[in-house]
Amino acid sequence: MSFTTLIKDEITKEEGLESLTALHSYIKFNSTITKDKLSIFVENASVARWLYKVIKSNYNIDVVLIFRVIKRFKTRNLYILEIKEKLNLIKADSKDILNNIKVGSNEEKLAFLKGVFLSCGSINDPKTNQYHLEFLVKEKKDATLINEILLSFNFNSKILKREREYMVYIKKSENISDFIKGVGATNALFYFEDIRIYKDHKNMVNRLNNFEQANMEKSLKSSKTIMDNINYLEKNDLLGLFEERTKEIIEYKKKYPDTTLNELAEIITLETNKKITKSGVNHHFRKISELIEKDTK
Repeated sequence: MSFTTLIKDEITKEEGLESLTALHSYIKFNSTITKDKLSIFVENASVARWLYKVIKSNYNIDVVLIFRVIKRFKTRNLYILEIKEKLNLIKADSKDILNNIKVGSNEEKLAFLKGVFLSCGSINDPKTNQYHLEFLVKEKKDATLINEILLSFNFNSKILKREREYMVYIKKSENISDFIKGVGATNALFYFEDIRIYKDHKNMVNRLNNFEQANMEKSLKSSKTIMDNINYLEKNDLLGLFEERTKEIIEYKKKYPDTTLNELAEIITLETNKKITKSGVNHHFRKISELIEKDTK
């Protein structure tokens, strides 16, 4: 079962989800209507059962359920709900609800988003490489409406024009998490958050490891430069130009060549009982570097 299917199953099993807003937002994006028939198309069995229940409870009409197996590209089930009664009432309700959704309550807007998601929405499994929620619709005005409702909840959604359709999408994991929470898919939310926390923790550990590795490489490069400078001083008989404290620090560096400046400062402080800081040690090595720079000009 895909993550999207998991969410849709959970939404349709939500207690009390018999909203006309959710129903008509689904019909808007996944049906055809003619003079004498409304056909609603569904690929998810749970969504088909939910639609059947909501239509019967709100309109008390007969609904014909047709089942087909589609084998084009990949095998999939298709459920078609056909309605031939009260079409004028259904059309009037749909027009009234959708025309006023932008000024409706947050509860109505969430019901609208539930219906749209059941109809044409999908969310990547958080275990994949990227977080992604999308709605695919054919008309620009429909994409604009969905986007406006999403933005009213600060979901940071955007619209992308494809060859034959429009995609309304969300990339930020925090926004996707809030959307899943908003449509009432609690179990899916727990799953999503568990994976997100794990991935965030893993990324943080990787960043820390990279940071430590970079620091180590920087420290090794610095130590090599210092040792090269000390070798230059000894080779060119320049050690006598420095005061005793600098000579002492040079000897400690020769004794502990692989230490960082901070480690060397701690060792010198401990063994000589004369406190020196990392910046103090660096000051002496900087003097050596400046002398060598002048000597090689």
